[in-house]
Amino acid sequence: MDNIQTMDRNETQDTISSEKVDGTAVYGRDGEKIGSVHHLMIGKRDGKVRHAVVSYGGFLGMGEDYFPLPWGELTYNEDHGGYVVNRDVEQLKGGPRYSRGQEPTWDRSYDQQVSGYYGKL
Repeated sequence: MDNIQTMDRNETQDTISSEKVDGTAVYGRDGEKIGSVHHLMIGKRDGKVRHAVVSYGGFLGMGEDYFPLPWGELTYNEDHGGYVVNRDVEQLKGGPRYSRGQEPTWDRSYDQQVSGYYGKL
């Protein structure tokens, strides 16, 4: 019964708790695992998820790179049990990214840089 109640609180037909999204695997278009959702960036005023920050590489949090992706880039795939992006690792590596402790200033300019790279302006 506790599992059903937890499911009810964390996920419905139309919504999902950020607790369930963090750590979810992200796969490239080739089906290979790219990384996992590290965290989400949410608009303070409109409450919309703007970006999913995907962690890639590293070991136990050391040496990871973080790739912010426009939320619309991710599609949940039940077969994979995670999100799929229509990109590959090389495309991610060519785009905006940062290392632990080097987080960018999440301002309008950075948002446009991320969105522009993925053609989401």
